[in-house]
Amino acid sequence: MHIETLGSGPSLVLLHGWALHGGVFAPLVQRLSDRYTLHLVDLPGHGHSRDSEVALTLDATVDAILARTPPAVWLAWSLGGLFALHAAASSPQVRGLAMIAATPRFVRDETWPHAVEARVFAQFGDDLRNDYAGTLDRFLALDTMGSEHARSELRTLKQDLYARGEPSPAALHAGLKLLEQSDLRATLPALAVPTLWLAGRRDLLVPSKAMQASAAAAPHATFVEIAGGGHAPFLGHADLVAGDVDAFMQSLRQDEVA
Repeated sequence: MHIETLGSGPSLVLLHGWALHGGVFAPLVQRLSDRYTLHLVDLPGHGHSRDSEVALTLDATVDAILARTPPAVWLAWSLGGLFALHAAASSPQVRGLAMIAATPRFVRDETWPHAVEARVFAQFGDDLRNDYAGTLDRFLALDTMGSEHARSELRTLKQDLYARGEPSPAALHAGLKLLEQSDLRATLPALAVPTLWLAGRRDLLVPSKAMQASAAAAPHATFVEIAGGGHAPFLGHADLVAGDVDAFMQSLRQDEVA
């Protein structure tokens, strides 16, 4: 699995969303690498990890990342949040958790109303078989729809999408299955580390109310909403997101001193 390490200071492990790669975090790298050591992961089947033999499952992927990174705060966007939350719930190596547009459950049911219908991910899976490139383009559009900077964010994601090669179709289907079937809500009350839940108010994939509910279920949690943000707020609102992450990291260091 490809993990790029750069910067200096306390460690942050960064996990990207579906179909992308670690390079998508360039705006945060620019703003945080002078203060933190960043470990940018390409998930199995994605980016430079396209041919990785690690399975894109919660256990296998998290174990592989833990084996390659030091004790750190984990920051994760969208699909990456499932891996980060699983790691935080199972390993003391995770010292804190920052979730960006990510929740323990991505699909709606009667007990979790603020999410998308399961058929959304199932439809993307069906469409991938018939129109790989077009389906990825439509997903990127959904990532940015609603954001006050949607046009520039979509342009950036399209530039990033194939910058490290095409993601593996098998990994894309595995990722959709994780999004459709995972439910990690039971892990929230027992989390032993502080968490940051950073939501975009205009996010159409992961509603802000779902992230607020997640934060309410976890101890030592902070919820932040970016008013004009969509599903990828670290692109169009990079200064705000970097500032919130920096404040969270500083609060962890103060707790350690105390």
